[in-house]
Amino acid sequence: MSIMELNGGSVVAMVGKNCVAIASDMRLGNQALTVATNFEKIFPVTERIYLGMAGLATDVATLRERFRFRVNMYTIKEEREIEPETFAHLVSSTLYERRFGPYFIEPVVAGLTSPSKGSQPFIAAADVIGCLNFAKDFVVCGTASPELFGIAEGLWEPDLEPEELFETISQTLMNAIDRDAFSGWGAVVHVITPEKVITRTLKGRMD
Repeated sequence: MSIMELNGGSVVAMVGKNCVAIASDMRLGNQALTVATNFEKIFPVTERIYLGMAGLATDVATLRERFRFRVNMYTIKEEREIEPETFAHLVSSTLYERRFGPYFIEPVVAGLTSPSKGSQPFIAAADVIGCLNFAKDFVVCGTASPELFGIAEGLWEPDLEPEELFETISQTLMNAIDRDAFSGWGAVVHVITPEKVITRTLKGRMD
């Protein structure tokens, strides 16, 4: 068993037309034993940027606070809000610092650039040592990655409106986690648009 599969969980992010969506399941497990059914894996970084982390639950909690600290320091020093691409590089360098004893998480960053830069959608993912993967369609991580890749390839289309994007990412995640024993127990979806962030909780199979 890989340490990445100890607690389970999956995250997916998708690009739409002037919007992005990020979603995760709600399960925290100890291999096949379910420990909690309301475990957060997606966290707001700013009003326009969200970070999802799948992997070892203790490292998710640790890095949530570490990234919060580093983003606050950036905001104080630069006197402006961090951009999604800058934050992705901050995530990458934080993970690479610990490459010889890495944090066992795979991060997914989703957000919109600032209005002055056109509110362009941005998504990225990284491995445990911070190797970034920028994408124009979707990124996935977690124990249901193979299933997420397959379903997203079939369902995703360019220029989806926010409601269509919500439907697409929801169907992708719900069908993927139904095929993965270490993910499940419902899902949470955040759709980020220039005007607002829409957060919805989905009920899934409770087994």
